[in-house]
This record gives sequence, C-alpha cells and structure tokens, in this order.
Amino acid sequence: MSGTSEGPRAPTGTSPGALPSTVTERHRMSSPETGRGAAETADRSGADRSAADVAAELRDHRAAFNAATLPMAVVDGRGRVLRANDALGGLLGAPPAALVERQASELVDLAADDRTWQAYREVLHGLRSRFRCTRRLKHPDGRSLWAEVSVVPMTAASAAEPRRVLLSVADVSDRRELQDRLRHLQMHDPVTRLPNRTLFFERLSAALECPPYQDDSMPARHGRIGLCYLDLDGFQAVNDTLGHRVGDRLLAAVAGRLGDCAEQDATRNPGGSRLVARLGGDEFAILVEDSAGTQALTELARAVLAALQMPFDLAGRRLSVSASIGVVERPVAGTSPTGLMQAADTTLYWAKADGKARWTLFDPERNAHRMTRQALSSTLRPAVERGEFTLEYQPLVGMADGVVRGVEALVRWNHPQFGTLAPNRFVQIAEEDGSIVQLGRWVLGTACRQARRWQLDHPDEPALFISVNVAVRQVWDSDLVADVARILAETGLAPGLLQLELTESAVMGSAGRPLRALQALSDMGVRIAIDDFGTGYSNLAYLSRLPVSVLKLDGAFVRGFRYDDGTHPSPADETIVEAMVQLAHRLGLTVTAECVETAGQAERLRRIGCDTGQGWLYSRAVAPERIADLITARPARD
Repeated sequence: MSGTSEGPRAPTGTSPGALPSTVTERHRMSSPETGRGAAETADRSGADRSAADVAAELRDHRAAFNAATLPMAVVDGRGRVLRANDALGGLLGAPPAALVERQASELVDLAADDRTWQAYREVLHGLRSRFRCTRRLKHPDGRSLWAEVSVVPMTAASAAEPRRVLLSVADVSDRRELQDRLRHLQMHDPVTRLPNRTLFFERLSAALECPPYQDDSMPARHGRIGLCYLDLDGFQAVNDTLGHRVGDRLLAAVAGRLGDCAEQDATRNPGGSRLVARLGGDEFAILVEDSAGTQALTELARAVLAALQMPFDLAGRRLSVSASIGVVERPVAGTSPTGLMQAADTTLYWAKADGKARWTLFDPERNAHRMTRQALSSTLRPAVERGEFTLEYQPLVGMADGVVRGVEALVRWNHPQFGTLAPNRFVQIAEEDGSIVQLGRWVLGTACRQARRWQLDHPDEPALFISVNVAVRQVWDSDLVADVARILAETGLAPGLLQLELTESAVMGSAGRPLRALQALSDMGVRIAIDDFGTGYSNLAYLSRLPVSVLKLDGAFVRGFRYDDGTHPSPADETIVEAMVQLAHRLGLTVTAECVETAGQAERLRRIGCDTGQGWLYSRAVAPERIADLITARPARD
C-alpha cells in the first residue's frame, strides 16, 4: 500500500492529536528568569501556577495517552519510538516498554515502498505537515487487519528541543471490507459472477504493463499473452423466444463451462494465470497470461468449442448452442490492450464470416488485407474529387484482319500510399459502399471524351468505338440513361461508338427498372455487351429478349486453347466456344474472345468464327497516346 499525504508541507505544525508542551516550557513561563513582564502578565490573568501543577497536568496527559483506545506512539526525528501506549502494544503483541527505541517504520511497515517511505521521512524532517497511509498488519491472534497509519508533528517547546511526531494507528478493517465488497460488485457480472469488462481490462493492462517477476527459483516465463474472444451463435434467438430469464441461466451455465475449461487448461499448461470474463451480452473472454504458445491456446479454443456444443439442461429445457472464437497470441512486448482487442475482435468477425461454430486464429496477412480495404474504402470517394484515377485502354482487334476496331477503358487508381491499383483491388469496395456510381460516371465521361478526341485528331481514319464497364449498382442507384444521354451530348460522340459492358450475372437477372434502362440505351443506339459470358447463369432464354449486341467470352475458355504451356488444348472448351459463337451469330450478336495471349489461340478462335479478340497478344492496357499510334498504324480498309 502506498501512503497518501494530506495538507501542505511545512517545517513544523500543530495537530489536534499532538501531546501537550513539555515541563520545560511550563516551568519557563513561571520562573523568575522569564522576567518581570511575564510575571506581571501571569498575575493579571490569574494563571500563576506552581511547578507541581504543571507536573500534575503532564501526568494527566500521559495517563490519557496510555489509557487511550487508539494505538499511538511518540516518535523522535530519527524515527525511533520514545513512548508507546497500551493500545499500540496490544495491537502489535508486545509490552509498550519493549517498543521504545525501535524504528516505528518497522512496526507498521512504512518502508514497504519508496513513495510511502519518502513521505514519512519528510514528516520526520519537518518538510511535510502530515502523512497518512493504509497498511495491512498482522494481529497477534493471527488475523490480518487493515490499519490507517497517521503521522503528524508535535508542538515543540523551543527551537532547541528535538523534533517529535505522533504516530497513530486506526483499525479500518470494517471499512476496507465494505470497500472490497463494493469493488467486487462493481467489478463482477451479476448474472454469471464472472469478472466484468472493467476488471478484465484492468487485468489485461496490468499483464501488459508489468511482466511477471522471475528469479532462478521460478519456472521459465514465456513473455507472451493469449486471448480467446468468443460470443454465442444465435443467442439473441434464445432471448427472443424463451425470455431473458432462460437466457440468463444459459449465460451462467456457459460461464461455468468456460471456467472448467480454463482450469483444465491450467493443469495441462501450468504457469500463467487464466481469467474468464463476461464482457457484455453474450461475449466472453479467456485471458491467458504467460501463454505457452499458439498451439496451447488453440487447444484451449478447441476445448471451449467442444464444451459449449454439448446440450444444456436448463429447468427442464434442453438447449444447444455453439460459439465463434477469435484466437490471438503474441509477445507481451510491444502489445497494447487496444491492439490486442482490435485483433481479437477482427478474428472473431472472421470466425463468424467463415461459417460460425469455429475458432479462427489471427492472421497478420489477412488483417493487412482488411486494413488495406478499410483504408481504400475511407479514401475512395475523395480520391475521385482529387483526380487520383486515370484510364488506360486495351485494343479490341478484328480476328479476321488484325485491325483495331475499338478499345476497352480500364480504370486505374494512382493511390498515394499503395501505388497504382488495378480495378480488382477497389471496384468491389466501390460497389459495396455505393461510390461506384460517382466513379462510374467519371469513367464514362472521361472515356467518351477521349474517344471523341481520337476521332477529331484522326478524321481520315475509321472511328474507334469505346467500351466501358458498368456495375449493376449504377443501373439501380442512378439514372444511367440520363447520364449516358448527357455525356454523349456534351462530348459529341455518336451513340453507336459507345459500348456498355455488364456482367452476365447482372444482365441475366435483369427485370423491371434495369431491363427498361437497358432497352432505353439500346434504343438510343448504344451497344450492350455481356462480359465474362459462360461463367454465370448462362440462361440462354434471356438472350432472346434482352437488348444485347455483343457476347464477350470469358478467358477461362480461351486459356483451354493453349499448346505452348505443355498441355493439350481442351476439346470440350473448343466445342463449347464453337457452339456459343454459332448461337450468338444466329441471334445476330457478335462475339469477342478475352485473354488471347498466343497466335495459336488467335488462329483457332478465328477459324471458329470469333469476331474480335482482346488480350496481351495484341496489347496490354496502355495510355491514350499509344492508342493514337495504333490508329495511325492501322492498314487501310476497303
């Protein structure tokens, strides 16, 4: 226990608990040496007393001191006991005379910590007006008691008289016991009787700030900490259907099983302590101080999972529940309570996302990916306004003559932290948070302006069409038809030179508003293409009623045409592609093959009847200037 000082520091002071002045002072006031003025003053006040009276008064005060029920001692400036009363002797189990000349600090344990010792010495030296602390002492009958120790200076008769202090000891065990009971109520959950969130974080902070002391006689410490953070799957349904009383009984039963698992784990892996806590609702935690490693912690998680999967019998009801557990294990050094809990919360989320009723171990790489997603999500909308996005263009080439017919616009994010990012790094995030509408509108406008610029810069060359990817959310959450009409009007690009690509899964399920939007765009003259055809629903019945102009075959089919990777082409892929091309042509659609990488693939696709191809064989996605070079290099067409 550390001492708590009270009041300002001062060289000397007078306390209500101080003893009376010495005989010397009393005698000085009545002796002839004090002068006639003093004698005359005494006469006027009627306080002329004899030395015998002073001595009698002093005896009375000493008698009161000895008879007092409050344990007390007079201590000199060097900390030695000058006098002790009977109450102090009874408290310490020794005659008062045996306490004289002993160090008071040893009697009541004032040297246990540096802060208390320093404050006590300051009172002895007159640098502090008073001092008070709480100490746990051993009573002669064997019981422990909490004592409040107070030290105050006593009044000195003269500057030459040695400095003394009065030490008193009050038994505050009842008050301390009440405080402990109140603290226990504040720090424990009333339903499960487990430590609550406050106590859990108190213990966690202490474990991370103050590693356990170790000496040669103790087993080796690992310097690691482990945490199993869990919640019950579907607990809310129990509360909603059976009521909170049954829910509370279930929580208490779960707490009991968690405690058993922690005790068994301590037997298997002795060393650090385990703390089982209820953090709120149906969330629990098992903190393992001085963890033996990841394997030991995952064994605990498995045991908890198995224990909770066993049915619970509660007041005639049999309930079955499961739990999802996030497991985090790491060195104490460099770990903060906030960092550990964030990792545990993330890992618990993974366990639930992966299917519940399981434990999941924290994965730094997976977490880094999650953090990257969060960083991208939080900065995606402002990035459009800051102009961090650019477009690159990949040629769409006629399979029969090798002439560039059009280009597909592919967006890139020049991120200030992560560098240049391809669409697969951020488009899904944009679709999830809705920023794809703003981004898609920017891509559409930029691509159409660029297509028109090429047309104006090369008036003698056939105009290239521009193909732009459109997310299904753009169709639902914005007026895509109005956006396209406005952009075409602003740029002067002919509707027939714009191709909008939607994924197969988005187009095949179109009905209502999306279908009306696609039809309006088609009526406007805009071409509609189905991207990645063959990997989604492949419901051919939709092709007869959707305003589709182009099918883009997924690259997975084209890759099956390779010879140069040591494998034979897939006959099935070739048959499927040939059938899709023939079907598309009979429906009046053109076909584009994606991911064309070799001349052999291109030749086989040309023989099958594909109209255009796209891939690294022709060109990667490049800057607009490179497309301008391709336009001027195209062979003349009849």
